[in-house]
Amino acid sequence: MTIKVHAIAQSGFETGKNELYDRARPSYPAESLSYIRQLPKSTAPLNVVEIGAGTGIFTRALLSHPEWATSIGALRAVDPSDGMRDYWTKAVKDSRASIVNGTFDNTGVEDGWADLIIIAEAFHWCLDYGKAFAEFARITNKDGAFVLLWNHDDRAAAGWVEQVLGRIKAHQNGTPDFCFDLLRRTFSTPEYTAFFQPYEEKVCPYRPLTTDKIVIDRALSWSYITLLPPDEKAKFAEDIKGILEGGDGKVWINKKEGTYQYPYNTLLLVSRKK
Repeated sequence: MTIKVHAIAQSGFETGKNELYDRARPSYPAESLSYIRQLPKSTAPLNVVEIGAGTGIFTRALLSHPEWATSIGALRAVDPSDGMRDYWTKAVKDSRASIVNGTFDNTGVEDGWADLIIIAEAFHWCLDYGKAFAEFARITNKDGAFVLLWNHDDRAAAGWVEQVLGRIKAHQNGTPDFCFDLLRRTFSTPEYTAFFQPYEEKVCPYRPLTTDKIVIDRALSWSYITLLPPDEKAKFAEDIKGILEGGDGKVWINKKEGTYQYPYNTLLLVSRKK
């Protein structure tokens, strides 16, 4: 199998950087998981493919959700990172779930097997959308669908969120990131329209508990931030700490304990097979 992966993803998520990623990144709102459960037309048990499964943050949320707990027959996770797959294997303890090496356009799943494909916080790393859509069409059954979702920072909710993101993205230098305009153009390409119906969109507000340490760790877990030299990384962390000490717009959960809301909007894009 020939695996092609973006160079920043390959080096930014390599072995040794996955514990930080798993600790710092948020899970997903229960509402989003309930919404996804209503999508498959097939009856349970369902066959689910999760591409770009990473450390298993979404996998664990899905397997433990009450509406999904008894609905899954098999979950096949796919990820091209050795480090991510190793962490996933240690973190996900469910006999129905397994993980293999693969990418968006090369999953190794047999024709027509999947009732549903889920891609959480990963599709912006896709190198060839046309090939990916062809692969999604190949591995889903006649009533199949795929779902893309991201926890999107709500910049308008608090000044500190906007400031933290601005400091992070100062190092982006063209690294792929979520871009809705790009995704909208992708959904109008011949490769997409040949196989799938017009996409549906849903947004779930999400406000998990956070602390300054969680926010700093999350900032440090971005792929291109993990690659900074130690001195630059230390300066970066100090800058994020300074922004959070300013506290512009923090919504406190328990100020004495230092807990407050991290404002996200979880975006879901659903595409059903024609």
